[in-house]
Amino acid sequence: MDIRKVKKLIELLNESGVGEIEITEGEDSVRISREVSGRILAPIETQTIPAKPIGTSDQASIVNDGIDTQQLVNKNTEHEVPSPMVGTFYASPSPEASPYVQVGDHVKEGDTLCIIEAMKMMNQIEAEANGVIKSIRAQNGDPVEYDQILFVIDKHANN
Repeated sequence: MDIRKVKKLIELLNESGVGEIEITEGEDSVRISREVSGRILAPIETQTIPAKPIGTSDQASIVNDGIDTQQLVNKNTEHEVPSPMVGTFYASPSPEASPYVQVGDHVKEGDTLCIIEAMKMMNQIEAEANGVIKSIRAQNGDPVEYDQILFVIDKHANN
């Protein structure tokens, strides 16, 4: 593997805040990790949720548990579009061009939403659902992390 590629990977690792990355190219493989200072990892506590007694209503259970039913409805109608990689978010194909999408725009599955630049490669991010752009959670030129939510699409606002 080319040493320049390894150096570039180290730079990306330092810029992104990711703790570890592994790349395999043919028979060559490299794993780069770094110690993240100032972070203390604590064990995760698990909690058992008791089963509902037979004959109780799901709705009554939701109200009694203090969960907002509107949040549950919104969760089912909203589709979050996460970043599939670490990189730089670009809302338009060039600095002087208009953005691919804006809040309120109707999108169809497969429509381009943005570009993420990673290692000098431009990657188009496409809509995975039909709907209306409810929110855009990154700004042009922002660095983005893997799995960071970039867009929220309201799937039931198709009218």
